[in-house]
Amino acid sequence: MATLSTHVLDTGAGRPATGVAVVLESPGGEALGEARTDADGRVGSLGGDLAPGDYRLRFDTGGWFSAAGVEAFYPEVAVSFTIATDEHFHVPLLLSRYGYSTYRGS
Repeated sequence: MATLSTHVLDTGAGRPATGVAVVLESPGGEALGEARTDADGRVGSLGGDLAPGDYRLRFDTGGWFSAAGVEAFYPEVAVSFTIATDEHFHVPLLLSRYGYSTYRGS
């Protein structure tokens, strides 16, 4: 079985995004795990052991920016990905108020 972690960095402020709500979903939208990023912007484990298949991470970026009193363009970031092997997967999110990017980390 595979495992999953994530990390959110606020590139506009140059620091970790603490307290971002993250949900791991199946392709049908079923919530498989929920967490908030820690003081380092990380969620060390989400969803437990994961079988091969398609998944989606939903980041509540709008709620996070709003709580900080910042107007942002994206109310949510959804990242879809495929797990095909039994290993650890890390999906970081680089975030600013008007843009984001993601990649498969290690």
